[in-house]
Amino acid sequence: MKSIKIQKNLILSALFAALICVGCFIQIPLPGGIPIVIQDMMAMLSGLLLGPVFGALSVIVFLVLGVIGLPVFTGKAGIAVLLNGPTSGFLWGYLVSAIVGGLFLLIVLPGGKKHSNLRQYICIILAVIIADIVLFACGIAGGMIIMKMSFEKTLAAYLIPFIPGNIVKMVLMVFLAKKIRPVIYSYTH
Repeated sequence: MKSIKIQKNLILSALFAALICVGCFIQIPLPGGIPIVIQDMMAMLSGLLLGPVFGALSVIVFLVLGVIGLPVFTGKAGIAVLLNGPTSGFLWGYLVSAIVGGLFLLIVLPGGKKHSNLRQYICIILAVIIADIVLFACGIAGGMIIMKMSFEKTLAAYLIPFIPGNIVKMVLMVFLAKKIRPVIYSYTH
C-alpha cells in the first residue's frame, strides 16, 4: 500500500517537472534580459501541492533536464546557465522555494485534518508569500554575486519589473493551491 502512495507521488512529481519545463516557453520578454515566465509559479506550486519532498523532486528533475541539455532554462540549457547565468539564482530559488513553501504548509495545514476555509486561505496565502520571498531572495543574491551588481541595481533589474506579474501569479497560486491541494491529498493518501 505504501509503495502505491510513493508511486502516485512520483508520477505527480514527474508531471510537475514537465509543467515547470513547459512554463519557460510561456514568457513576456523584458529589457533587462530576464523575461516574465510562469515557470517560477509552477516550481512553487509543486511544493505547495506535493509537499517539500516531492515538490523538491519535481524541481530537481527540471534542473537535471536543463543541465543535460534540454532548453528549459528560459530557452537555454547547460550547467553554465545553472552555475553562473544571470538567472541561476532564480533557478536555485525554484528548489528552495518549493521546499520552504511545501514545508510551511505541511506544518501549519497538515493534510487529512479538517480546517476552516479561512484558515486554509490564510495558511496558503502565507505559504505563497514566503515561497515568493525566498525565490526572489535567491534570485537577487544570485544577481549580485554572478552579475557583480550593487544591491540597488539588482533590485531594479531582478525585482521591480516583476512585481505586477508576480502579484497576478501569487493570486493564481493561492486559488490553485486551495482547489487542487485536497484533491492531490486524497489521491496520494
